[in-house]
Amino acid sequence: MGVMDTGVVGPPATLTVLLFVAPLLACARLGARHTALVCGGAAALALGADVAFGRPSLLDLVARGGALLLGGGITVYAAHRRTELESALTRAREVNRITQGVIQQPISRSLCGTHVRTRHHCAARESTVGGDLYDVAVTPYGLRVLVGDVRGHGLEALRLTAATITGFRELAYTQPSLPELVTGLDTRLAAELGPEDFVTVVLAEFAPGEVRLVNCGHPAPLRAGHRVELLEPFTPTTPLGLGPEPRQCRVRLQPGDRLLIYTDGLSEVRAPDGSTFPLLAEASRALREPLPEDALNHLYDRAIAHGGTPPYDDLTLMLCQPTEATMPTRAAVT
Repeated sequence: MGVMDTGVVGPPATLTVLLFVAPLLACARLGARHTALVCGGAAALALGADVAFGRPSLLDLVARGGALLLGGGITVYAAHRRTELESALTRAREVNRITQGVIQQPISRSLCGTHVRTRHHCAARESTVGGDLYDVAVTPYGLRVLVGDVRGHGLEALRLTAATITGFRELAYTQPSLPELVTGLDTRLAAELGPEDFVTVVLAEFAPGEVRLVNCGHPAPLRAGHRVELLEPFTPTTPLGLGPEPRQCRVRLQPGDRLLIYTDGLSEVRAPDGSTFPLLAEASRALREPLPEDALNHLYDRAIAHGGTPPYDDLTLMLCQPTEATMPTRAAVT
């Protein structure tokens, strides 16, 4: 009859796995304090299981305790770092939300006899501000509006968006003409733009019976009246940051006419088969809607339907419609 083996028998495999996994799960879900409690409990159970299921030597207990202490310390530190990063991310998101509200808010109001309505889609997750930008200013020279598109995405685009809008808000009230406003903006942004950065913009200034436009490398605005037409600039001008030589054009705009300014997130929508968005045809149908909100929603929905998915690029729509005689302006620059 053989002799039974009385060697050390370790704790059951299931218990060993649980004691190893518990601190890892804790550091992924809990804070440092609670993770430390879980690690302490796991270490106590592990050492207790060693004693209960065998006769470990003092050296084995010290080695096992040191390993548990090291592993516990690592998981507690990991939990601490995770909660710090989550807290920082939460603060950054809140700052971003507040900043976005200051930089860019939806517009739906009448200003100086012109009703302005916007619709904006930001392609970046967890953000409402990306590379597209817009703003309005009631100035001594009349209502001025800005729609633009910053090259790129992410935080860098957000920084340039903020710089462009800030420059517009500072200069729109002092520069007597749109070309001078563009020149001032280009100078102001020179320190902010990198070698490959640029900003396309359309600036519009409303006067009685007309709108004055300067287009710097941006998609042509669209006028809807008796017919729908693109208002292409007579002389193309490069975007801000690329040495623009702004030229102003004047277009008749009567009560009932509409001016649509948009970004390339609309004009460059592609269907799955590669076909381009029929801008003139779709805009003609959408702008028959009596209410500006319905018109923009209709156009946006048609763009989504054509592309098959939400836009991968930022998309901004601004619809301007004279509602009465615009207030006289101090300057009428041609």
